[in-house]
Amino acid sequence: MRIARFSIDGNVAFGAVEGDKPDELVLDIIKGIPFADFELSGTKVPLSKVRLLPPVLPNKVVAFGRNYAEHARELGNEVPDAPFAFFKPSTSVIGPGDEIQYPSFTEDLHHEAELAVVIGRMCREVPRDRVKDVIFGFTCANDITARDVQKREKQWARAKGFDSSCPLGPWVETDLALETAADLTIQLTVNGEQRQLGRTSEMIHPIEDLIVNISEAMTLLPGDVILTGTPAGVGPLTVGDEVAVTIEGIGTLTNKVVKRG
Repeated sequence: MRIARFSIDGNVAFGAVEGDKPDELVLDIIKGIPFADFELSGTKVPLSKVRLLPPVLPNKVVAFGRNYAEHARELGNEVPDAPFAFFKPSTSVIGPGDEIQYPSFTEDLHHEAELAVVIGRMCREVPRDRVKDVIFGFTCANDITARDVQKREKQWARAKGFDSSCPLGPWVETDLALETAADLTIQLTVNGEQRQLGRTSEMIHPIEDLIVNISEAMTLLPGDVILTGTPAGVGPLTVGDEVAVTIEGIGTLTNKVVKRG
């Protein structure tokens, strides 16, 4: 099931996305919230009539860096022996169609296409064989990065945590098995030109290891998001660019870059 969060007539709701053709998609409005038992209301609205929002509002976004060997090497970094985590605040999250605001403190803004894992229930110290039980679903993400700031400041809070630096969407796909998510095509285009192309099977540390690693240290809550790293091909964005992340079996997340007002 594809679960979207959307706004219509000033109201915010979740809905199940139905249909196959982009111009014929409809939302069946969910009674309640998708992280608990819910029912479909049977009230349907065309996707074209709503504004899609970030599919979840995470308490925290835990991101893992340098989890694809070729990406680590393209930036001159060593491949880490263990998962390497950092955080993006909830204020960095935007949804499909929202604007990526080019910050005034950087001159080298980069895109990073990523598979995002959405946590479905509160959990801590998750055993590897139970990871699938705590996953709600998967969505697309773009880990927007101020690369010059990242290099200059050595730690990544400002470089990766600024407002609008974490586009998510367009929805959460809940029917992907963990084994399927482990080998999906992930690609990114800028103004229709392909920049990144890889497979999630190229991850150094698989999804199970990432969730085991971070849940050893902290409690994960429903709606929290885990970013799993980016394949090679990262590169600069400029004002006016349209950047799109497409992941096999999930969908396409598209955002435009604008100058921060």
